[in-house]
Amino acid sequence: MRRSILLTTIVVLPLVVVPRWTTLERRPVPSGRLTIATERVALDPDDPDRRRVGCLDYLGGVRLKGDDRTFGGFSALAVRGERFTLIGDGGQWLRFRMGANWTPRDIAFDDLPGGPASGWEKRHRDAESLTIDPASDRAWVGFEAYNQIWRYTPGFGRGDRGVVPAAMRDWNENGGIESLARLRDGRFVAISESPPRETGARLRMGLVWPGDPTATRPAYRFGYAPVGRNDDPSDMTQLPDGRLLVLERGFALPFRWWNRLVVVDRAAIRPGARILGRSIGVLAAPLITDNFEGVAAQREGASTVIWLVSDDNHLPIQRTLLLKFRLTC
Repeated sequence: MRRSILLTTIVVLPLVVVPRWTTLERRPVPSGRLTIATERVALDPDDPDRRRVGCLDYLGGVRLKGDDRTFGGFSALAVRGERFTLIGDGGQWLRFRMGANWTPRDIAFDDLPGGPASGWEKRHRDAESLTIDPASDRAWVGFEAYNQIWRYTPGFGRGDRGVVPAAMRDWNENGGIESLARLRDGRFVAISESPPRETGARLRMGLVWPGDPTATRPAYRFGYAPVGRNDDPSDMTQLPDGRLLVLERGFALPFRWWNRLVVVDRAAIRPGARILGRSIGVLAAPLITDNFEGVAAQREGASTVIWLVSDDNHLPIQRTLLLKFRLTC
């Protein structure tokens, strides 16, 4: 049975994932008109009353369903109050407000202006990471296939600057800038999804910029070792208390996902450091699982809340999930 499932996955998956070739001018883009339906989901489908995993209390979650064919593939997330910003790996952005009723409103959905390329295939618009300055609403997006960072004006009005950092040129095209965070002191931090090419090492490469990464050079490098031996860092954010929160992701055929949340002391990020954080919670079967690639954190009253979003890869067997947790340690 396992062999049959594996063979079916190997044969069918490329047919589902790889789109038919079209010209660059025909790349589908968001229509600008979007309705989002939600469906509540449990932390443990077999035990709807379960609320705890590690240092996390589950506060609820929903499956998001959009009526635009470009909806989905969300790989990065930013949250400020009730305002949510998601970036899709097809180069689209989504903004909405959502309160305690779990119903998105004030929805805006469009294509990212500018960027490294404009083709139809995912590799032309592989936006995988996002960080936003809460004061100015300027955004920085990391494009993995090109290992470029682009800065956008408020509301994604235009892409006003893009760079190819020399320190990222040996990062893999499909394992590059998956994580990008702006710290409250103005520094920026990025971590590669996989080890740099031809290193043979387990360490992922980390970079720290003293300021805007499109206007300054990295100040130093560090190494990040995933807590799970088969895990890859898929996103990162700063917690209100100053620690970094790294989202790690694992995958095994035939379509088994798991995710781990890892905290890193801010003081550990220093030149030449080899960083191994502390696991605070793992989402793995029988708990709800999918390809979680986006993480955000903020204060809500006296609590620190953490949001996760999943990338459904535009596959019918996956879902766009948005989950909320309270951090307890």
